[in-house]
Amino acid sequence: MLSSVLNSERAIQVNIVIMRVFVKLKQVFATHRPLARKLAELEHRLEGHDQEIRSLFEAIRELMKPPETPRRRIGFHHWKGARS
Repeated sequence: MLSSVLNSERAIQVNIVIMRVFVKLKQVFATHRPLARKLAELEHRLEGHDQEIRSLFEAIRELMKPPETPRRRIGFHHWKGARS
């Protein structure tokens, strides 16, 4: 602010540099705005996926567990000592 009030050559140069920096910052922010918006959309879409992936792994672990009680074999069984 002081550089715009002062009337020296150096103050004028500093003021010009400051204005150019602000213009450049505005351009940088403007070019990155679509990227920032896409990242925000992607982050928003993926928020619920952590819980869904966790649930998927829990279901897979349940399927990998051996059965609690041994299952009865099905089909024809030949038992020793049975009458023929």
